[in-house]
Formats: sequence, structure tokens, C-alpha cells
Amino acid sequence: MALDQVSKSFGNQLALDRMQLELYEGEALALVGPSGCGKTTALKHLNGLLQPDTGSVLVDGVPLAARDLIAHRRRTGYVIQEVGLLPHWTVARNIATVLLLTGTPEGSTTDRVRELLDAMELDRALGDRRPHQLSGGQRQRVGIARALAAEPRFLLLDEPFGSLDPLTRVGLRRLVAALPGTSHLSLVLVTHDLEDARAIADRVCVMRQGRVVETLARGELSTAKDAWVQNFVAPTTRGPDA
Repeated sequence: MALDQVSKSFGNQLALDRMQLELYEGEALALVGPSGCGKTTALKHLNGLLQPDTGSVLVDGVPLAARDLIAHRRRTGYVIQEVGLLPHWTVARNIATVLLLTGTPEGSTTDRVRELLDAMELDRALGDRRPHQLSGGQRQRVGIARALAAEPRFLLLDEPFGSLDPLTRVGLRRLVAALPGTSHLSLVLVTHDLEDARAIADRVCVMRQGRVVETLARGELSTAKDAWVQNFVAPTTRGPDA
């Protein structure tokens, strides 16, 4: 999946400026940068929630505009900070949302829900509860389980750890970091926290003013060539006595 020279404006404000981005199969890619740099806007284009003013979103080299958008979204898991679970549904039914939409047999759906509760390290008994009966960290794990239910090809995460306490955040980072290695899943993480990117991503794209300024392997943030990027990543590359 890729963004090819994608530009997007909202009124007089340019959100993406001829943005170039490529996501490789099976990798975890992080988009980082200051607030308002276009991270979430880029993510919404990858899911087809926004359409570019110019340029193209490509999937296997084919413009997303030429594809079945509903089918693409069903193969693309999407997780947001607020989770967005349906309050009147049980946890199990929330996880099964896409499976119910696609007519997956009941037995297979039940098995998949149990599998995902286990994968997210949630007690299976929580499947009968409503979202308001869970902690924030548990709700976020349910949101990720829901996004994974139909075995998507792509997983898009928009600030999924932002509202979590530090201990819960570390545990959920660990689970998310292991996901691409278990399948052909490709993952894009939007975050303002470079520690999230360092813990999860294979590559880190540093954005500014609607563009990717520089892309670095997660272990090479200290080798940034661009002066602005060097300054942006400095807090995570200095030693404890810096």
C-alpha cells in the first residue's frame, strides 16, 4: 500500500503536500511528527475514509479509487484512541462486528472471538460484559481484537496508547509489536510518542507540514541527516546523562 504524491486540503489549510509513503508487506511502519503535521490525515487516506485532492492511494499498484472500497475497509483493521466500541453490545459481539457483517458461521465466529481474547490476554469471561464494565486498557485491547477479527491484511492504529497509564501502555505495546511477525499483516502506527515508534515499528517516518521529511530504521534514529529531524528525535537518542 502506498501514497503517491497525495495532496489534501481542508479549506485553505494544506494537510498533505504531495506526500510519498510506501508500506511493505509484513512490516510495522510508524508515522511520527508534531501535532497538525498530517499523520492522521495520511492514515485516513490509507483506509479510504478521505479521498486525495491530487495523487493516488495505491494497493498492489492499483489506485484505491478503482477498487471495491467496502471490501478494502473490511480487510483493513482500524483502531483509534477512543476505541469506539458499541456500548449496547457485549465485548464478544463487538469483536465479531466484521464477521457478523460478512456472514461468518456462528461456530467460526465464536472460535475466532475466543482466539482473539486469548491473543490480547483478556479473560474469556469478559466476552459477556459490556464495554463500560472494562478498564480503559481492556477496552483498547478489545478494539484491537475487533480490528483483527477478519484477519485483515492491513492494521491502522491512530494514537492507540494515548489515554493509557504507563504500565498498561507498555503491555499493549508488547502485544502490538508481535502482530506483524505472526502473519502477513502490515501495520501503520500514528503516534506523537517516539517511544511507541521505537517499541513497535521497523521503520519510522518523521513528518512535517504534510510531508515525510525522513524515514529511518527504528534503531537508526540517531543517524538522521535532516537537522529538523535530528532535533525532533533528540530526546529519544540521548543517553541518561545528556
